[in-house]
Amino acid sequence: MAKVLVTGGAGFIGSHTVDRLIEEGNEVVVIDNLSTGFLKNLNEKAIFYNIDVKDKKEIKSIFEKNNFDYVFHFAAQINVRKGEEDPDFDVDVNIKGLINILQNLKEKPPKKVIFSSTGGVMYGLTDIFPTPETIEPFPICVYGISKLTCEKLLYSYWKNYGINYVALRYGNVYGPRQNYLSEAGVIAIFISRIIEGKECIIFGDGEQTRDFIYIDDVVDANILFMKNDITGIFNVGTGIETSVNRIFEVVKKNLKDKDCKKIYSSPRKGELKRSCISIEKIRKQTTWYPKIKLEEGIKKTVEWFLSKS
Repeated sequence: MAKVLVTGGAGFIGSHTVDRLIEEGNEVVVIDNLSTGFLKNLNEKAIFYNIDVKDKKEIKSIFEKNNFDYVFHFAAQINVRKGEEDPDFDVDVNIKGLINILQNLKEKPPKKVIFSSTGGVMYGLTDIFPTPETIEPFPICVYGISKLTCEKLLYSYWKNYGINYVALRYGNVYGPRQNYLSEAGVIAIFISRIIEGKECIIFGDGEQTRDFIYIDDVVDANILFMKNDITGIFNVGTGIETSVNRIFEVVKKNLKDKDCKKIYSSPRKGELKRSCISIEKIRKQTTWYPKIKLEEGIKKTVEWFLSKS
């Protein structure tokens, strides 16, 4: 049994990872300020601290009381549009929050830090699809820049203080528990709006593409990298491009008894036209591969949202 810290453990990806960690018999400590996460997401067997990752005094106290074998760092400002509106907040939460955690790991490094990065916006205006990790990242949004900075920080603390890490560049993760009010998850947004009897707004022509990956596949990758000794950066996606228009049609198919309307609006400034990440590296170096097809994942997600409506 390992002792594991999960920051942002009441959020979407964090809470699913906590569930798996506890299922496998680990002792889990969760830090979350509940700004976008929910207590209802939290496994009752987890030890919970309602703390902000930027709080130096409180975070230091947690590390003084515990020796962690592994640290999952999910706590972050995750809304790309909010990052553009308030870049200082992105820097405070994403960069300073990680530094606060790493500073407390210098004296007693864990076996590994598993960091949630981004593949969706990391590579910017590349013309190589699916995009491999070998492409130099040039994100064009503050959120992506903050995540890239965090990757550089992790590398620095690994080299200088021996804090082993892996940075997982997720595609567009979707599934049950996604907070459609604070995350830019188009699948969760479409499902929620249709259930509420509202129209779905598609920005631009809807032909912009993303690499959509179901939450269970992401959790599989998270746990796998906790158990292996691999260091570095890995894309975690499907390698498949899917348009927003296609997403709407699949959601509509699973909500056929609902009134599904869509309207097109002006394109968002700075939004990427295409995003799709290569998974060749992770497939060659590990046993991981995405198991859940898009249609199955959306069906599961719709069923969950309907059960909560």
